[in-house]
Amino acid sequence: MALWGNNDNVTSRGTVSLNYTTKVVTGNSGGSGTQFGNAGSAQVGDIIRFGARDGVYFGDAVIIGITSARQLTIGSTMGLSGASIASTDFTITQAPKSSVLDSKYSEASWGTNDSFVYAVDADGRARTDNTKFETGVGWVGVTTYTDTHGTLRVKKEILVAMSGISTGNSPEYNNPPA
Repeated sequence: MALWGNNDNVTSRGTVSLNYTTKVVTGNSGGSGTQFGNAGSAQVGDIIRFGARDGVYFGDAVIIGITSARQLTIGSTMGLSGASIASTDFTITQAPKSSVLDSKYSEASWGTNDSFVYAVDADGRARTDNTKFETGVGWVGVTTYTDTHGTLRVKKEILVAMSGISTGNSPEYNNPPA
């Protein structure tokens, strides 16, 4: 299992529910349904990001097992908000695994979507069609905060500099801060 990959949108079709006790994620049926483990789909070591497309971000978790086409297991719930995750959209990403338990990017620590990890492609674009990053190519952490003077600030830092990153441009995904 690699520490990171180069694809920020492995799959994002369907909705999922999470049992916090068993750490089992179940894909909900209906429509085209949720599928895990297919070629080009979720794999062990990828990260499942809960709720990011709807603007209600619940956090991220590393996939440690895929039981079936509709069920997988996560390693820890430490990077999650603790809120109930039922019929929630998801995205599978190959973001750096270290960012899942980093308190700076962890939903469990922040409780809001003030911090996030994005893939930035060679054109300087993250997974949105209209926002350009002026950082560099690779995995970029973005944190917003209010300074002591009440001014909103945005901090962008390159976590992994790499070429060949795939952002899977998806306009319904939440936009990174400017």
